Amino acid sequence: MARQGLDALDGRMLRLLRERPREGLLEIARRLGVARGTLQARLDRLTASGVVTGYGPDVDVAALGHVVEAFTTFEVDQPAREAIVARLRAVPQILEAHIVTGPGDIWCRIAGTSNQHVQQVIDHVLEVPGVRRSRTVIALDAVIPYRAQPLVDEVAGLSGDADAHRG
Repeated sequence: MARQGLDALDGRMLRLLRERPREGLLEIARRLGVARGTLQARLDRLTASGVVTGYGPDVDVAALGHVVEAFTTFEVDQPAREAIVARLRAVPQILEAHIVTGPGDIWCRIAGTSNQHVQQVIDHVLEVPGVRRSRTVIALDAVIPYRAQPLVDEVAGLSGDADAHRG
Protein backbone atom coordinates (compact mmCIF):
# COMPACT_ATOMS: atom_id res chain seq x y z
CA MET A 1 0.00 0.00 0.00
CA ALA A 2 1.18 3.55 -0.71
CA ARG A 3 2.58 5.67 2.06
CA GLN A 4 -0.26 8.21 1.76
CA GLY A 5 2.32 11.02 1.58
CA LEU A 6 3.56 10.48 5.16
CA ASP A 7 7.17 11.53 5.69
CA ALA A 8 9.45 11.80 8.72
CA LEU A 9 8.27 15.32 9.59
CA ASP A 10 4.64 14.16 9.45
CA GLY A 11 5.52 11.24 11.73
CA ARG A 12 7.31 13.44 14.26
CA MET A 13 4.46 15.96 14.13
CA LEU A 14 1.85 13.26 14.80
CA ARG A 15 3.92 11.86 17.66
CA LEU A 16 4.22 15.27 19.34
CA LEU A 17 0.52 16.00 18.85
CA ARG A 18 -0.32 12.67 20.51
CA GLU A 19 2.21 13.10 23.34
CA ARG A 20 1.30 16.77 23.95
CA PRO A 21 -2.33 17.16 22.87
CA ARG A 22 -2.88 20.41 24.76
CA GLU A 23 0.24 22.11 23.44
CA GLY A 24 -0.39 24.71 20.77
CA LEU A 25 0.65 24.29 17.15
CA LEU A 26 3.10 27.18 17.47
CA GLU A 27 5.01 25.34 20.23
CA ILE A 28 4.88 22.03 18.31
CA ALA A 29 6.22 23.83 15.21
CA ARG A 30 9.02 25.37 17.32
CA ARG A 31 9.97 21.94 18.68
CA LEU A 32 10.08 20.56 15.13
CA GLY A 33 12.00 23.54 13.77
CA VAL A 34 9.39 24.47 11.14
CA ALA A 35 7.05 27.39 10.57
CA ARG A 36 3.61 27.19 12.14
CA GLY A 37 2.06 27.57 8.67
CA THR A 38 4.00 24.54 7.44
CA LEU A 39 2.76 22.48 10.37
CA GLN A 40 -0.84 23.66 9.86
CA ALA A 41 -0.71 22.84 6.14
CA ARG A 42 0.59 19.34 6.84
CA LEU A 43 -2.02 18.74 9.52
CA ASP A 44 -4.77 20.00 7.19
CA ARG A 45 -3.51 17.67 4.42
CA LEU A 46 -3.45 14.65 6.75
CA THR A 47 -6.94 15.49 8.02
CA ALA A 48 -8.35 15.97 4.51
CA SER A 49 -6.83 12.67 3.35
CA GLY A 50 -8.35 10.79 6.30
CA VAL A 51 -5.06 9.92 8.03
CA VAL A 52 -5.91 12.13 11.02
CA THR A 53 -9.44 11.29 12.11
CA GLY A 54 -10.00 13.26 15.29
CA TYR A 55 -8.78 15.61 17.95
CA GLY A 56 -10.92 14.65 20.93
CA PRO A 57 -9.62 13.55 24.29
CA ASP A 58 -9.05 9.84 24.90
CA VAL A 59 -11.52 8.55 27.49
CA ASP A 60 -10.84 5.72 29.95
CA VAL A 61 -14.18 3.92 30.22
CA ALA A 62 -13.01 2.14 33.39
CA ALA A 63 -12.71 5.55 35.03
CA LEU A 64 -16.39 6.03 34.11
CA GLY A 65 -17.24 2.88 36.08
CA HIS A 66 -17.28 0.46 33.13
CA VAL A 67 -14.49 -1.75 34.44
CA VAL A 68 -15.31 -4.94 32.52
CA GLU A 69 -14.37 -5.18 28.87
CA ALA A 70 -15.60 -8.03 26.69
CA PHE A 71 -15.13 -9.08 23.10
CA THR A 72 -18.24 -10.65 21.62
CA THR A 73 -18.94 -12.09 18.20
CA PHE A 74 -22.53 -12.29 17.04
CA GLU A 75 -23.67 -14.70 14.36
CA VAL A 76 -26.35 -12.98 12.30
CA ASP A 77 -28.65 -13.59 9.36
CA GLN A 78 -26.90 -11.77 6.54
CA PRO A 79 -30.03 -10.10 5.08
CA ALA A 80 -30.66 -8.50 8.49
CA ARG A 81 -27.09 -7.26 8.95
CA GLU A 82 -27.78 -3.61 8.10
CA ALA A 83 -30.70 -3.39 10.53
CA ILE A 84 -28.66 -5.18 13.21
CA VAL A 85 -25.76 -2.74 12.82
CA ALA A 86 -28.20 0.17 13.14
CA ARG A 87 -29.46 -1.32 16.43
CA LEU A 88 -25.90 -1.90 17.67
CA ARG A 89 -25.13 1.81 17.15
CA ALA A 90 -27.87 2.61 19.68
CA VAL A 91 -26.19 0.59 22.47
CA PRO A 92 -23.82 2.94 24.32
CA GLN A 93 -21.83 0.09 25.90
CA ILE A 94 -20.72 -1.14 22.46
CA LEU A 95 -17.45 0.70 22.00
CA GLU A 96 -16.81 -0.61 18.50
CA ALA A 97 -18.14 -3.18 16.08
CA HIS A 98 -16.65 -4.80 13.00
CA ILE A 99 -17.91 -7.13 10.29
CA VAL A 100 -15.45 -10.04 10.40
CA THR A 101 -14.55 -13.26 8.63
CA GLY A 102 -14.27 -16.59 10.39
CA PRO A 103 -16.42 -17.64 13.35
CA GLY A 104 -19.09 -15.04 14.01
CA ASP A 105 -20.17 -12.23 11.73
CA ILE A 106 -19.99 -9.08 13.83
CA TRP A 107 -17.27 -8.52 16.43
CA CYS A 108 -18.03 -6.06 19.24
CA ARG A 109 -16.01 -4.58 22.05
CA ILE A 110 -18.34 -4.05 25.00
CA ALA A 111 -17.78 -2.12 28.24
CA GLY A 112 -19.83 -2.92 31.33
CA THR A 113 -19.93 -2.07 34.99
CA SER A 114 -19.83 -5.79 35.90
CA ASN A 115 -19.94 -9.22 34.28
CA GLN A 116 -23.70 -9.18 34.82
CA HIS A 117 -23.98 -5.83 33.06
CA VAL A 118 -22.05 -7.18 30.08
CA GLN A 119 -24.43 -10.15 30.04
CA GLN A 120 -27.41 -7.76 29.99
CA VAL A 121 -25.93 -5.91 27.01
CA ILE A 122 -25.38 -9.21 25.18
CA ASP A 123 -28.91 -10.40 26.02
CA HIS A 124 -30.28 -7.10 24.68
CA VAL A 125 -28.45 -7.62 21.39
CA LEU A 126 -29.62 -11.25 21.19
CA GLU A 127 -33.20 -9.96 21.22
CA VAL A 128 -32.60 -8.15 17.90
CA PRO A 129 -34.27 -10.02 15.02
CA GLY A 130 -31.64 -11.78 12.92
CA VAL A 131 -29.07 -12.20 15.71
CA ARG A 132 -28.69 -15.96 16.23
CA ARG A 133 -26.04 -16.47 18.91
CA SER A 134 -23.00 -14.96 20.54
CA ARG A 135 -19.59 -15.96 21.86
CA THR A 136 -17.88 -13.78 24.44
CA VAL A 137 -14.50 -13.51 26.10
CA ILE A 138 -13.79 -11.17 29.01
CA ALA A 139 -10.60 -9.13 28.82
CA LEU A 140 -8.39 -9.49 31.87
CA ASP A 141 -5.88 -6.76 31.03
CA ALA A 142 -4.98 -4.55 28.10
CA VAL A 143 -1.29 -5.33 27.64
CA ILE A 144 -1.16 -3.30 24.42
CA PRO A 145 -4.00 -0.78 24.30
CA TYR A 146 -5.09 0.62 20.94
CA ARG A 147 -2.20 2.49 19.40
CA ALA A 148 -1.28 3.83 16.01
CA GLN A 149 1.99 5.69 16.63
CA PRO A 150 4.35 2.70 16.11
CA LEU A 151 2.75 2.15 12.69
CA VAL A 152 2.93 5.89 11.91
CA ASP A 153 6.64 5.78 12.83
CA GLU A 154 7.25 2.82 10.51
CA VAL A 155 5.32 4.33 7.57
CA ALA A 156 7.11 7.65 8.08
CA GLY A 157 10.50 5.93 8.14
CA LEU A 158 11.14 6.70 11.81
CA SER A 159 11.60 3.12 13.05
CA GLY A 160 14.83 2.96 14.98
CA ASP A 161 15.17 6.76 14.81
CA ALA A 162 17.37 7.82 17.73
CA ASP A 163 15.51 11.15 17.91
CA ALA A 164 12.09 9.47 17.76
CA HIS A 165 11.16 10.26 21.35
CA ARG A 166 12.85 13.60 21.85
CA GLY A 167 10.67 16.68 22.08
